[in-house]
Amino acid sequence: MTESNSKFFNRELSWLEFNQRVLDEATDDTTPLLERLRFLAITASNLDEFFMVRVGGLNLLIEQGITSPDPSGLTPQQQMKAITVRAHQFAQDQQGIFKDVEAKLQEAGIRRLRGSELTERRLKSVEQVFESEIFSVLTPMAVSPGIEFPLILNVHLHLCVQLKADPATPQQPRFALIPLGRTLSRFLTAGAERGYSYVLLEDAVAKFLDRFFPGETIEAHAAFRITRNADFSLRDDLAPDVMLGMQGILTARKHGQCVRLEVAADVRPEMLAFLQQSLEVTDDGVFRVEGPLELSGFMSLADLPGFDALRNEAWPPQPSLDIEPGAKLFDIIARRDVLLYHPYQSFEPVVRLVQEAAVDPDVLAIKQILYRTSRNSPIVAALAEAARRGKYVTAIVELKARFDEARNIEWARNLEEAGVQVIYGVKGLKTHAKLCIIVRREPHGVQRYVHIGTGNYNEMTARLYSDASLLTNNEELGADAVSFFNAITGYSQPQRYRKIEAAPTGLRTRLLELIEGETRRKKEGQKSLIDAKINSLVDPELISALYAASQAGVKIRLNIRGVCCLKPGVEGLSENISVISIVDRYLEHARILRFHHGGDDLVFISSADWMPRNLDRRIELLAPIEDAQCKQRLISILDTYFDDTVKSRQLKADGSYVRPKKAKTKRRRSQELLYEDARQRVKEAEQSQRTTFEPHRSATAAG
Repeated sequence: MTESNSKFFNRELSWLEFNQRVLDEATDDTTPLLERLRFLAITASNLDEFFMVRVGGLNLLIEQGITSPDPSGLTPQQQMKAITVRAHQFAQDQQGIFKDVEAKLQEAGIRRLRGSELTERRLKSVEQVFESEIFSVLTPMAVSPGIEFPLILNVHLHLCVQLKADPATPQQPRFALIPLGRTLSRFLTAGAERGYSYVLLEDAVAKFLDRFFPGETIEAHAAFRITRNADFSLRDDLAPDVMLGMQGILTARKHGQCVRLEVAADVRPEMLAFLQQSLEVTDDGVFRVEGPLELSGFMSLADLPGFDALRNEAWPPQPSLDIEPGAKLFDIIARRDVLLYHPYQSFEPVVRLVQEAAVDPDVLAIKQILYRTSRNSPIVAALAEAARRGKYVTAIVELKARFDEARNIEWARNLEEAGVQVIYGVKGLKTHAKLCIIVRREPHGVQRYVHIGTGNYNEMTARLYSDASLLTNNEELGADAVSFFNAITGYSQPQRYRKIEAAPTGLRTRLLELIEGETRRKKEGQKSLIDAKINSLVDPELISALYAASQAGVKIRLNIRGVCCLKPGVEGLSENISVISIVDRYLEHARILRFHHGGDDLVFISSADWMPRNLDRRIELLAPIEDAQCKQRLISILDTYFDDTVKSRQLKADGSYVRPKKAKTKRRRSQELLYEDARQRVKEAEQSQRTTFEPHRSATAAG
């Protein structure tokens, strides 16, 4: 069986097509130039992680002799062959698009200068920076064939320098490496009368290579970087101390197998052969790059000040009309549930809720799950402050959050020093749920206030990712949240929840019940539909349930940003399923589900994507949205996405993604509409306040 006649797309190839959709945004002439550069940088960063994790993991399977096919019918060897072809084509496309964007940036006044393009004045300026900042920092390392190769840092730029051979051993080439590190700026300013001119660090170092090798003849040089396998997982059963275990994982990544070698296209054959042999890289793992390496580094150039006309118009997050300025959040949430949709609405109320709880004398306890947060997190600071004030604070800090392990270890230590009870996740699972519980003493008794979200407690990414937040003091949701939290932190068995559902215990079963419920109603002649907005759809069991629903006639609309292994529009299998993907200025991250349920819509938000890892190997949450106004708002948000005619791409049965036909559709860009809706609501509320007159009354009259 091959992918072509399978009922499933291959996960890895589907991910590469997602990254292609991101790259397509860099070709869109309606996108401002620096935003196009940003999309290029994002694709490069995405591809780095793909090679570190997915390709690294496949290499391990191949080395272990695993030949079992995945659901698409491809063995690890077949997947690797297909990935290699697609990734090389992607890299070529990436460089071609970069060349086009760079040419347009030059016209707009942002110019990269090569060594030969430097005037005498600019050359002296770059030389001064080299002498004062660069030369003293960088250290060349002599390397030779047959001698143990030094440790090369993962995804870091290096220069390889070929020196003239020693006359005594003319057949023995001589090489040196210069790690360029991360402490030096990649972009060196070269004075310009107008606009901004810069020289890349690697080009500046290459221009003055002779300073590192006085008395030597330099025959050639080339920039290169490697990508190592980072797919290392903590074996909890073999790691009695999880923090020490994670520190071991971080060390192991530094020595992982090299799965990709990127090198300047004009590299000499003998230099390339030396690097390949020393790093043990096959020909398939070599990527010869025509332009600059490490395009992810151009993210900082996309933020270059003074070129606002080349960036997106600012969309500042709007305040929620449900959050009255100056009012206590506890009082607001006590009156009714509050739904926030970020980044169109500010994440500030979520941060403020924890900050208010930290200093409120009536708050007894705070319980929170931290998966990823910002470097200087105000939420982490608030939890520490609450503990110092004597409140009972428990934080589940997931040390196994990939590539954030080092930061999470630092948070955990700082929180423990402040007196917070820190739990390092759960053995054998990743804790990925987004939950905060605040326990408060009130006149009528103890009350629980809960935040459940689809995104991390990170006020920085909350301005870049679309996510939903529910703030509630619903009694049953609060009781479920406490039971869920205690099941994670203690040895208690998870209880049957009244409102929520959790992975890995019952979430898969609940999702199957919801899908099968729509299937059953359709067979009984009732109206039925399923709308789902998730980031990835990989799980074969859920896909099969969706196929069965489609065959029964259930209309299914899926909005899946990234990987989708379901094949839509296949006659007799999935003709009632449509799949769109939206890539725009904000990263679509919210998980929102809607089931018609006989006309009594069931609407949920969730932390989980529909993947085996989320359903079976992670602790996740699914929470119902029952407040009528909140529910209707989420349904409206879903409809807005499905009506997108600008940034949506429709998945076809052959795996291709196509744009809507412009001639037949009205221009509707979902993210723009969602922001305009949030802004318009605030504007109308402000106008209403200006036309509503409320007289001041004396205290006596009021009494």
